[in-house]
Amino acid sequence: MTTPDPEPGRTSGLEPGGGVPPGETPPAEGGRFGISHPEPPELRTGWGPMPIVLIMIVVALVAVGLIGMVVMLIV
Repeated sequence: MTTPDPEPGRTSGLEPGGGVPPGETPPAEGGRFGISHPEPPELRTGWGPMPIVLIMIVVALVAVGLIGMVVMLIV
């Protein structure tokens, strides 16, 4: 399906070069209804359980390492 595209030579109200004089409404753009392809399915948002568990393990290992460093400095 094609949209109508007015020819500049036959469209009233256009100045030479395709400009529109003040107070004149330019021709409307053609459009299409609907979409040309199906929309993608909704993506999951938010954190799943596995990334949170991995982050908690890394935080625990860093905390154990820092506590171990403090204990080694005291002893």
